Amino acid sequence: MTELIVAANLQTFKEFAAFVRKTKDHVDCYKIDSGFFTHQGPDAVKFLKDLGKKVFLDLKFHDIPSTVVRAALGCAAMGVDMFNVHAMGGFDMMEAVVKEVWRLHERRPIILGVTILTSIDEAAFRDLFGSPENSLAEHVLLLARLAKSAGLSGVVASANEIEDIKKTCGDDFIVVTPGIRLPEEDTGDQARVNTPAAAAKAGADFIVVGRPILKASDPIAVIKRYKQELSSGK
Repeated sequence: MTELIVAANLQTFKEFAAFVRKTKDHVDCYKIDSGFFTHQGPDAVKFLKDLGKKVFLDLKFHDIPSTVVRAALGCAAMGVDMFNVHAMGGFDMMEAVVKEVWRLHERRPIILGVTILTSIDEAAFRDLFGSPENSLAEHVLLLARLAKSAGLSGVVASANEIEDIKKTCGDDFIVVTPGIRLPEEDTGDQARVNTPAAAAKAGADFIVVGRPILKASDPIAVIKRYKQELSSGK
């Protein structure tokens, strides 16, 4: 069953805390991004953990191996359940993170590799990489294989690539999928978008949804709708 992660990326800690308290009976895992974390730091993580919630810390580390290892160890020390690094940081970086986190912490968080952001389409991909021989989808698969070989738990990828990733890396290789919208919702700055039902049918382990829930007049009703859609796609 595909699980829903709610991205609680709000402006202030007061708004964040109020939103979490309002929705906590309907959400098991919340995502904190770099924008919110930069302002609120570990306090937001502690708030969620004190409520018994799971935390996906979405900071997308990408640097030299030693720097990323230090950041990853900080994530593990905070007790987050899931965090990510950019797969384009390379094999050595990813492998170093896995080895050091698992060596020093008995409780092992899910470590994900970010493939290609869902805000990037084929044209933007070619602008970034200079018209490579690989298509965007092929490059995502290449990065997923690299992440698996380095020992990561899974990847972040769009719903469009889930089936190929699962076929190549195995059903137990986790795929977390952003860029999810209901058919009637605005896609915003997302380029590779799909529905919750389509993501579930393709085999997503988790979907991440933020703005459609955060901006809703009745966020609990929207959360329930997303869960219903996930059930219809299983």
